[in-house]
Formats: sequence, C-alpha cells, structure tokens
Amino acid sequence: MIDAEWWDYDSAEELAEAVAGDAQFVIESALDARGDAVVAFAGGRTPDAAQALLAKAKLKWKSVTIVPTDDRLVPVQDKASNVRGLAERFLPLGARVLPLTGGDLPVEAAGKAADARLQAIHWPLDFVWLGMGEDGHTASIFPGADLETALSAPHRAIGVTPDPLPAEAPFARVTLTKSAILGARAILIHITGEKKRKVLEKALKDGAGSQYPIGRLLADATQAIDIHWCP
Repeated sequence: MIDAEWWDYDSAEELAEAVAGDAQFVIESALDARGDAVVAFAGGRTPDAAQALLAKAKLKWKSVTIVPTDDRLVPVQDKASNVRGLAERFLPLGARVLPLTGGDLPVEAAGKAADARLQAIHWPLDFVWLGMGEDGHTASIFPGADLETALSAPHRAIGVTPDPLPAEAPFARVTLTKSAILGARAILIHITGEKKRKVLEKALKDGAGSQYPIGRLLADATQAIDIHWCP
C-alpha cells in the first residue's frame, strides 16, 4: 500500500487555498534551506485557482525555478501549452519558468531536447504538483504503448504519444519520467470529483500491479504523498 495522506475539502475554494498553502510552505522551506527552489507544476484547469493564489504569496520568486510536469508539442503561445499559463502567471513575479518543449521537433527528439534542457537546473526537485485524469494518467504518463518507457527510462524527460490521443488535447507530449518525479523531496496530488477519487484509491491500493499509470508511478515512492481532494 502506497503511503498517502488524504486531505478532503467541502469546496473548490477551500481546496485551492490548502494546495496553495502547501506549495508555499515547501517553496519557503527550500528557499530557507538552500537559497533557491526548483518545482514542477501541473497545467490545466484543476490547479489554476490554487496557482493564482500561490502567485500572491510573498516569496523570493527570483530564486524559484518552475518547470511543467508535462507539456503538449504545440507552440508555446498556443492555448494548449502548459508552459504558457505558467509563464504568464509567474514570470512577472521574477520566477524562472523553464519550458520542456521548443521548436518543431518529432516526439522522440523533443523528449531528448527536454532532457538536455533539464540539465540546467539542480536535482532533485523540491516539489512536484501532480494532477490526474479519469483514466489514471498523471503528468503525460498515459496508458498505452509509451507507459513502460515513461516508468522505466533513466532520463528526466521523454517524448510520448498517448494512444488514443485525448479528444480534448490531441497532441503528442513531453513528460517528466517516473525517476524524475519520484526523486522529488515532496509530492502533492490535486484532484476533484468522485470518479477520480475512486480511481486514485484503487490505484494506491493496487500499487505496482495497478491498471492505472499513477498507481504504477507511485508504487516505488519513498516519501509520503499528500492528496488534496474535493467533490
């Protein structure tokens, strides 16, 4: 059984406040301990409110580096780009926002380029902020042909092509790998809805034998996982 602690909230507002508070605490701790912080943030709609609150925190943002946990192979100005939203929110504060993608590259080459780009930051990450889809994917570690590579690759980032492509975002991706994510000092999962809760509960129970990518990913976690959820 994966070591995870659930934090339940009655509303999306309470959830956002709690997640933002947790993220702020970890970042402040890293800044106090080492003078800088390197974090990976999920994109998409679910974390948006919490990230907006976090952006109001009085942190030494110039010493914070943010990378997306994953991104779509689209131009950075595209609405589907995760780094676009992070950059618009945190660059004005002085944070460094490092994209995983850039240039018109095939998926495998894009993954190699992202892995090379990530050599520029210190490891391990201080904090990884994950979401999860109803199919149990997290970051862009999806069920399908690239799942085993994402879980076993020694690299920090790889290119993946979900199969089938999600209808709402039909793009190949670059994602942090299992080794990059599980090396983090702290991991937080931020989800909403009863269906996702049931999927995550089963994934955590089944661990390495899970049918869901997030269960397989977290099976080897050595740190406690904080899960923040509301209906």
